[in-house]
Amino acid sequence: MSTEKCFVDGSAAPGPVQQDRLRLYSMRFCPFAQRTRLVLHAKGIKFETINIHLQKKPVWYLEKNPEGLVPTIETPAGEVVYESSITCEYLDEVYPEKKLLPATPFGKAKQRMMLDHFSKIIPHLFKISSAKRKGDDVSGFEAELKEKFTKLNEHLVKQKTKFFGSDTITFIDYMMWPFFERLGMFGVQHCLDHTPELKKWTEHMLEDPAVKATMHSTENHKVFFNSFLEGEPDYDYGL
Repeated sequence: MSTEKCFVDGSAAPGPVQQDRLRLYSMRFCPFAQRTRLVLHAKGIKFETINIHLQKKPVWYLEKNPEGLVPTIETPAGEVVYESSITCEYLDEVYPEKKLLPATPFGKAKQRMMLDHFSKIIPHLFKISSAKRKGDDVSGFEAELKEKFTKLNEHLVKQKTKFFGSDTITFIDYMMWPFFERLGMFGVQHCLDHTPELKKWTEHMLEDPAVKATMHSTENHKVFFNSFLEGEPDYDYGL
């Protein structure tokens, strides 16, 4: 029972999860939920999608995930897993075909450390967007973002690989991608101009089938983000 339009408070709860697939509770424009969708597509896992209205959450959804956030995964056995990186690691462990995390404990740790580092970059995107809306000078914020992108670029230069784990896409690439897809939405795509290897990485990512299957255009991201900032997010925009 997949749906594109989101379920709101008062919506009837969907029935049991079918035996041959997983259920993903998502929101079409959420970068964190996109992480899980990327992994599901990359690994070829059969799943259905239930999109949730994050401002008018159904009571039955809060019973599954008390945090009320997305993504959440539910199995046919009724097992529930949530939080983006946790769901993605879970999927990689349960579905070992086309492993995305390295095999060694140190390799896994390196990717988790990189994800922790990248998580500190995300607030800068929203900080710049907020300052622009207020008409404030963003040059200082953008300089900080460029410095962080420079470090990511240096990592690629040092590794001499197309992606952050190797010459093929791995877990960390999918964890980072949703926010690079939204650089145009935040109006900071020019912050990549001094990082040629990082820019090439974005071009390589755009060729990936899972990225193609989950992405929205910059224009669609902008329309949704503006509706979110105005206090009335249009979760069903474009449907």
